[in-house]
Amino acid sequence: MGFGDVGWSSRLATVVLLLATAQALAAPPDEGLIARITGLEPEVKAGVVKVSVPRTALTVTVDGVRMDPFQGLTSWAAFQASGEAIIVMGDLALAEDEVDPAMTAALANGLAVTALHNHFAFDHPRILFMHIDGTGTTERLATAIRKTLDAVQQVRRTPSPAESFGGPAIPDTSTIEPKPLEAILGRTGQAKNGMVKFVFERKTTMHGAEMGATMGVSTWAVFAGSPESAVVDGDFAMLETEVQGVLKALRAAGIHIVALHSHMLHEQPRILFLHYWGKGPEEGLARALKKAMATQRK
Repeated sequence: MGFGDVGWSSRLATVVLLLATAQALAAPPDEGLIARITGLEPEVKAGVVKVSVPRTALTVTVDGVRMDPFQGLTSWAAFQASGEAIIVMGDLALAEDEVDPAMTAALANGLAVTALHNHFAFDHPRILFMHIDGTGTTERLATAIRKTLDAVQQVRRTPSPAESFGGPAIPDTSTIEPKPLEAILGRTGQAKNGMVKFVFERKTTMHGAEMGATMGVSTWAVFAGSPESAVVDGDFAMLETEVQGVLKALRAAGIHIVALHSHMLHEQPRILFLHYWGKGPEEGLARALKKAMATQRK
């Protein structure tokens, strides 16, 4: 074999490798499949397939101004090829009573929930925006989006958004004792006026300094009401890798997620914060929080 033969063999191997790599890459999202599964007409631009749902079933005012869906009151999901998979990203505009069903459906169908927050102030009814993402096949992701949107539609069979989560009435005077909760959570609580607070420190570094509970980096919970009819509210401090496990554990226990966002910039490791609200017997609420914390890295 001559020198030229070696060069030809090398070029041929390179061509074969490039062809194999191209075949391994995901095909562009199938817009027809997305349309059939979601029941929505896609918009295609630069290889991205996007479906949108203007929230026309809601009459929303912001600062006294009636909002049109064109002004950001629209749910959407966009599909794009990435390596060997398809990725989807989206943002769902939700009335407060739609958040729990939408989040539960998204998590159950393999989507990640990456943020939950407001985009407006003085809005009536209050609207929250739930950001989602996922990777997989076009069919699986489109099906997950459809089931999440179906969960919202099921709620909106009742035209007017709910005014509360419901659940037991909470007494005005709190009578929570620390010891039963301390036995479950394994931590000494801080008692005040019949309420009990628990703090679980997390650590991160920002601006070259270690940050802990005294600087707001903590998971905490406050119990109020009575042992039989209690309310708990608080905050989970989570690494990015812990978010989905905590969300799933809390939703499985019927704890409401009311916000998911960051509190800091440039911290290492990055910490995300989840705010929650739950009602019920105090022991059940405490066990739900303990189970959620058990999903986090120690």
